[in-house]
Amino acid sequence: MAKEKGKDKAKAAQTRTIVLHLVSHASGELVEMLARNAVNQLDGLEVKRRLWKMVRRLDQVPEILGVLASSPGYVLHSISHGDVRAALEEGCHRLDIPCQFALEPLIGRLAEYSGATVQFHNSSGDAFDEDYYRRVEAMKYTLAHDDGIGSDDLEGADVIIVGVSRATKTPTCMYLASRGIKAANVPLVPGAQPPLALLRASKPLIVGLTVDPVRLAMVRAARLTALQDDANTDYADYDGLRKEVLEARRLFIRRGWPIIDASHRSIEQTASMIIEMLRKRAGEGQ
Repeated sequence: MAKEKGKDKAKAAQTRTIVLHLVSHASGELVEMLARNAVNQLDGLEVKRRLWKMVRRLDQVPEILGVLASSPGYVLHSISHGDVRAALEEGCHRLDIPCQFALEPLIGRLAEYSGATVQFHNSSGDAFDEDYYRRVEAMKYTLAHDDGIGSDDLEGADVIIVGVSRATKTPTCMYLASRGIKAANVPLVPGAQPPLALLRASKPLIVGLTVDPVRLAMVRAARLTALQDDANTDYADYDGLRKEVLEARRLFIRRGWPIIDASHRSIEQTASMIIEMLRKRAGEGQ
């Protein structure tokens, strides 16, 4: 009996919990069935599920990406509509979140075997309104200005988030995009000057994100482990990180940019603070 209890405790200690995000173009029965059967084959895994049903329009994607940014996990979807699927998968790629189409590789292998052409069908009758276009444009802008991409042209942003690597800039930007806010993400690289377009930007709100070096070292070490990168030891070196974070904070203070410490804040909390800053800024400009 004692041995059995010991085994139960050992098994409980080895149990891993993940978040499984299920995104469906219909009722969700397909992705739920596939997920349930897959999880049943895995030992020591506890799954928290989140299901989105009837995802058929582009304006639904930013909200999903916002949730994914604050609660990362594994995404299984059944979206076949080209533009919606592309937006979801591209957003997951930017967030570094695994995303899988539920019917792959079955469709591809069937097409290869039969010689048939794969033809995904788009939905019709979508409702388009001002909010739809605002959220879609925000998502497109954020994806096109993530992690330094497009950093030569930042005047179109509502907000520019600046910080060192792994300071939660990307997920915060994705969450803001889900609220219709065009957010650009500019990383600070040790030993390199910030982009001139960032320093010259006058229209967007610029916010500096900072993180406790100890917490940042843990996050970066986990990142290196996931990438199986044993050579890049400087990336997670505490002394180097401490200097990197300090230099970033000095830049923020010199430029007069508001600073948010994201060390112990959720993505939603950080984003809410930025949204409040934007509201105050808009009020002052009236």
